[in-house]
Amino acid sequence: MAFSLGNQAHPFFDTLNTRVEQYFTTKGISRTGNWKIYTKATLLLVSIAVVYTSLLLFQSWQAQLILWAVLGMVFSAIGFNLMHDSAHGSFSSKSWVNQMMGYSLNVIGGNVFLWKLKHNQLHHVYTNVHGVDEDIDVEPFLRVNEQQKKYWFHKYQHIYWALIYGTTYFLWVYIKDFNKYFTRKIGETPIRKIPRNEHIIFWASKIFYIVVFFIIPLLVVGWLKALIGYGVMLFVTGWIIAIVFQLAHIVEGRSFHLPETQGRTLKDEWAVHQLNTTANFATKNKLVSWLTGGLNFQVEHHLFPRISHIHYPAISGIVRDTCEEFGLEYQEYPNVLSAVRAHISHLRILGAA
Repeated sequence: MAFSLGNQAHPFFDTLNTRVEQYFTTKGISRTGNWKIYTKATLLLVSIAVVYTSLLLFQSWQAQLILWAVLGMVFSAIGFNLMHDSAHGSFSSKSWVNQMMGYSLNVIGGNVFLWKLKHNQLHHVYTNVHGVDEDIDVEPFLRVNEQQKKYWFHKYQHIYWALIYGTTYFLWVYIKDFNKYFTRKIGETPIRKIPRNEHIIFWASKIFYIVVFFIIPLLVVGWLKALIGYGVMLFVTGWIIAIVFQLAHIVEGRSFHLPETQGRTLKDEWAVHQLNTTANFATKNKLVSWLTGGLNFQVEHHLFPRISHIHYPAISGIVRDTCEEFGLEYQEYPNVLSAVRAHISHLRILGAA
């Protein structure tokens, strides 16, 4: 299914982009990462090595479960901070560094080649467009927009949603990646030709991930501890990744585009479409910003995906002021809890509709 941007005029974004460019010019700094993101990357890579080694050494059930849960947290932090910026080309000004750090997703079970197609080319252009933006697709388990088919169990989705999110990482690594690979489609959108080296990387990295994070622990600590611990890690990673992305797009007040009723053209200016489908949360919380790689500044990220997340707090004031000047809504929840409430409320409304 092909879509196009109907409104080619972009006065809002032209103004905003000029002001953001002036900020970087005045400060004399690069739009990509600096020592802050390099320090964070080093800390996270050391953390994954330490936690992984520790769970092979400590044999007690309590230590095992805690370490597997911590590993899940580190996995999600690596995805948010290393892979995400790198895959957008904003981690470093050097393309080879971005490419190398982007493969951190392959290390933790995903595939950065497929992710770029799904996320960069579809989610960031056609945000919240049903049938195109797979990042918001949790069918049939959850109904998040009116276009999706309603089942009887959706009446309770505002209750069981947390359990579903805990399965998303498992589904991503073991089902969705392989489905994309073999069908050559992301949702309803065909995938362009996959280069030969990406075929090799796909299979080599999947095998590496299974061997390192499942088979070796199974052999070292025993099958029961490894199986339960690995399940804990899958759940923790999936839950954290899912909730961060869902709070940015599937909350009260965000719009969903329905291709069957609105045609295949997005009528708004692209940047306005991003504002209508995206929300920020807990931007004053430095710990949340650090752990999520600035994805709580989702508005800034969607407007400027090639700017490193370390700059989002600084440019958020520019974005907010420009939105106010153009009479556009800048939606933000003050903390994580308020965003979760808005997400649950949205699920309750869609489940009862």
